Amino acid sequence: MIRASTLLSLQSILLALSLLVQPTVFAQNSDGKVSFEQYISDFKVEAMERGFSRSFLDASFDDIQFYQRAVSSDKNQPEFKQTLDTYLPKRLPAWKVNKAIELHQTHAELLAQVSEKYGVQSRFIVALWGVESNFGKLTGGYPVLSALATLAYEGRREALFRKQLYAALTILHEGHIQKADFKGSWAGAMGQSQFMPTSFLNYAQDFDGDGKKDIWNNTQDVFASIANFLATEGWDNTSTWGRQVKLPAGFNYKLTGLKRDKMKPLREWQTLGVRRMDGRDLPERELMASLIMPDDEKGRIYLVYENFHTLMGWNRSTYFGASVGHLADRIKLGR
Repeated sequence: MIRASTLLSLQSILLALSLLVQPTVFAQNSDGKVSFEQYISDFKVEAMERGFSRSFLDASFDDIQFYQRAVSSDKNQPEFKQTLDTYLPKRLPAWKVNKAIELHQTHAELLAQVSEKYGVQSRFIVALWGVESNFGKLTGGYPVLSALATLAYEGRREALFRKQLYAALTILHEGHIQKADFKGSWAGAMGQSQFMPTSFLNYAQDFDGDGKKDIWNNTQDVFASIANFLATEGWDNTSTWGRQVKLPAGFNYKLTGLKRDKMKPLREWQTLGVRRMDGRDLPERELMASLIMPDDEKGRIYLVYENFHTLMGWNRSTYFGASVGHLADRIKLGR
């Protein structure tokens, strides 16, 4: 079996995860740990105590598999050093920007409806859609229950993945997706919005009213679910995400960071010498902002607003937030 450690590049890892997922039959452990089969059996007993029926659990777990590749991916996530100057061009190549602009226009009517209902600018909905799943093209090929059960059994983050496994069972029990189609990433992120199961339960929407929250195939539900996440977490549709800025000589870098106690009004950053990249003054708006350096003082520096903090609730990576923000800006500019 091809293991993650033998793949030649991150691109081939992603390809294997989505197209070449093969299960590993679990063998007897030599360290005294219960077998995967016994772990699942014990989990089912606990799940019945939580109200799931034996027949539902038997049907849900009848083809459960241990995926060594999921464990390998979890343990061997990329650690190579990069900066935003190298990350953003790879994350947002010209073809993706053009596709985002095109799809924003194609779905303009639907996006306008979703934007009005949830109070989220349509460009951010499309930007998140593009960054998370390449506009629904890369959603993962792992059976969600098997991926989550594998990572729960592996044990490093058992509590997290057991919680996700229960949430996944609830999604299946409620009938939002058929088990055969219940696919996601090696970590259990699902559908075109790449929600973890608990996020699905908290934020997924049935925008077209068909009785299912279908983030796998229904564009209406995908857009509404993305927008509902942002709106629920405090999105402000009268503001944007932030802007790249430059600092004066001798600036006190201890003022930077995402902690709330370091946020200041724009007028204070203006007084401290922070300026737009072209040297102009900052906007004269009553906005609180954080000054962040995702790399260091020699890299890109941003003033980011409350909406950026909301994006951090989706994914704690400042690189992720910057990529969503930049793609949204390109959609707005139309180029």
